[in-house]
Amino acid sequence: MNRITQLFNIQYPIVQGGMIWNSGYKLASAVSNAGGLGLIGAGSMYPDVLREHIQKCKKATDKPFGVNIPMLYPNVEEIIQIIIEEGVKIVFTSAGNPKTWTTYLKEKGITVVHVVSSSKFALKAQEAGVDAVVAEGFEAGGHNGREETTTLTLIPMVRENISIPLIAAGGIATGRGMLAAMILGADGIQMGSRFAASTESSAHDNFKKTIVETGEGDTQLTLKELAPVRLIKNKFFNDLQELYAKCPTKEDLENLLGKRRAKRGMFEGDLVEGELEIGQIAGLIHDIKPVEVIVNEVIEEFELAKKDKSNFSF
Repeated sequence: MNRITQLFNIQYPIVQGGMIWNSGYKLASAVSNAGGLGLIGAGSMYPDVLREHIQKCKKATDKPFGVNIPMLYPNVEEIIQIIIEEGVKIVFTSAGNPKTWTTYLKEKGITVVHVVSSSKFALKAQEAGVDAVVAEGFEAGGHNGREETTTLTLIPMVRENISIPLIAAGGIATGRGMLAAMILGADGIQMGSRFAASTESSAHDNFKKTIVETGEGDTQLTLKELAPVRLIKNKFFNDLQELYAKCPTKEDLENLLGKRRAKRGMFEGDLVEGELEIGQIAGLIHDIKPVEVIVNEVIEEFELAKKDKSNFSF
């Protein structure tokens, strides 16, 4: 047992990222059933759709699971009421001020975790009363920091500044990566890209296959003016680069991005015009596997790496 397994009452300190268009109830329940913590990604769901996924997840697993809420979501108040009504006990918040909802959620008996990209925001989250933080490095596919701080440097800096449990995210998809993060000071890890390329992910098969085909250098962090996101380099990404060459305004970028482009890419499988979000670790993901296999392989490699570490010498 460590602080993360105790906090969530799970077997392994592995959390599945609550990714938009990837994290429906099938993925969340599969991760929870495999011994980790599954998260339903509310960021791509209308309130009634989220309620349906929560109800299906409760039927698919008797293990703990949670919901990830981007606080910039327009229906956030309705989303939170649904979470309370449905008895969800774990909430991960992101993309907003943790002070806004943490006290209210904790008063309802909910464990609250906030996603951050810097020590400064980790401290603010701790002061807001969250139970743990996810510190997400530059390598990640999701909405990470504008400062481009890598996981290797972010985790020990956050650890130095906070006392609450710390979950490392960004560039982790293997047991060795998990061990490295925990040596740096993390109590557990969050994996997104590896679970996006799983059998149970709700992403389109075209997107899953593209993750497997993505190599080193095939992604880039962009759109910092709106919300930083790491994209696979496709036609839409190239169009963005052409626009950047013209010194665009924020409105120019918003016009090119338009609406539903992430859904178009990851959920509907448009590999040309869609927004394809994935982490740098995609270069180490070579196959699409069931969640149970992924979790077991990560734990097995973690245990082997722990034994190998004792053989290091200089």
